[in-house]
Amino acid sequence: MRSLDFTPVSLTVLPLMGVLCGFVQAQETQAMKGMPPRAAASEYQAQAKAGAVTIGAEFMGHSVPTPDAIYEAEDYVVIEVGLFGPPQATARLATGDFSLRVNGSKKVLPNQPYELAFKSLKDPSWEPPKTDEKSKSSFSTNGGGGAGGNPGDPPPLPPKMPLELRRAMELHVQRAAMLEGERPLPQAGLLFFEYRAKTKNITSLELIYNGAAGNAVLALHP
Repeated sequence: MRSLDFTPVSLTVLPLMGVLCGFVQAQETQAMKGMPPRAAASEYQAQAKAGAVTIGAEFMGHSVPTPDAIYEAEDYVVIEVGLFGPPQATARLATGDFSLRVNGSKKVLPNQPYELAFKSLKDPSWEPPKTDEKSKSSFSTNGGGGAGGNPGDPPPLPPKMPLELRRAMELHVQRAAMLEGERPLPQAGLLFFEYRAKTKNITSLELIYNGAAGNAVLALHP
């Protein structure tokens, strides 16, 4: 009777799977690091107390500052927030803790998940590749400025940022966004509020905190 060959393939696969799982966990941990807090709440534009927690905040306009680079989000305004407390203190953070009042409006803007800002996110340092001047002149000679060189053709689409660069940009913003859950203090991160108008039209700003630590209102400088 022929003996069966039990080659221990699984013994070589399991260590490899362990390495891959460890790599994925490391990537997830890196992505959830959060933004480094400043030295103290006084380092921010405005400060307020909510129970034992001191909140510092600064209005960044349509800029999206991260430790890696500064981006722009034309459909959102951003506020950098830091939370501070006594030694060994923690705070429970949630997306709905913060809202923004613009120009004294009765209707406040809720803090939005950072993922929603990805659609309007731009890197001002990225420049699209230069178009072929010869192609431009041929379009002009043919009498059309469209994508196919004919008068009735739609204009050519603007070049898109390469996928790997966009993914890196989004990852940087994800790391800088305010984390949620029970967190040790100090803690810091970015908040996103949908606001498509120009910031020069803003005359007053109030960041409102209603969370587990208590309530606070911070008057920001537009």
